[in-house]
Amino acid sequence: MGREEEQPERAEILAQLLSKDADQPRHEPKIAANINEQLQHMGLSTWSISVLRRLRDALARQQPKRLLEIGSGIGHRSAWLLDLVERNVNTFETYTLVEQGGKFGVILHRLLTRYDALNWASVVIGEPGQLAAEHQAWSLASATTSELSGTRFAPHYDAIVVDGPSNQRAVLVKTYLSLLHKNGVLYTVEPDMPTGDVDEGDAEGMAMVDGFNSWIELISTTQDSHHVAFMPLFGGTLVAWLPR
Repeated sequence: MGREEEQPERAEILAQLLSKDADQPRHEPKIAANINEQLQHMGLSTWSISVLRRLRDALARQQPKRLLEIGSGIGHRSAWLLDLVERNVNTFETYTLVEQGGKFGVILHRLLTRYDALNWASVVIGEPGQLAAEHQAWSLASATTSELSGTRFAPHYDAIVVDGPSNQRAVLVKTYLSLLHKNGVLYTVEPDMPTGDVDEGDAEGMAMVDGFNSWIELISTTQDSHHVAFMPLFGGTLVAWLPR
């Protein structure tokens, strides 16, 4: 992606990345399938298989060295991405998994152990917005690397995957776009769209409305600074940003 001869076609890169990769297996990786069953028992949601498959295809093409995942949960999507390493499709130098819940952090650590990834992958526990703010503060205060500056984030990432509550999706994307490398790509799924009339007293409903309005504003305001692409799939729309 960073080669000089590709720059004139930069606007077409996302379309290429988000297209189907026929060389990748269509079935769900075994470990991911097992985690998916646990999710069902726990009543937790996850991205659809179609979206996860296409995200996996995009990362297989992109070949990022530094990967950041926001909202890793209990590792269902993470297992899809780690499967790329196990099949020798990708070799990540850094893979940072961010999760707010400490109990989930233990599960993610076990997942990294299963993939023998602890030398190059790590779990960061904390509120994503606060973690990003702390990293940006250190970055402004120091020109050293993230390790020396006191944060557990790399200075920049080649690929960032953002998940989180639907009504907070826009805020998280806006926050983490600043950690994207100039040739990096940020991926997320379009948040839920409000349907019908929402009573002003319905706090949850109004949060969804406000969150979707923030999403529309985000798409509008990032058009000048980034290429933005949408890939409608069964169970959701995969969205990607690439700096112009």
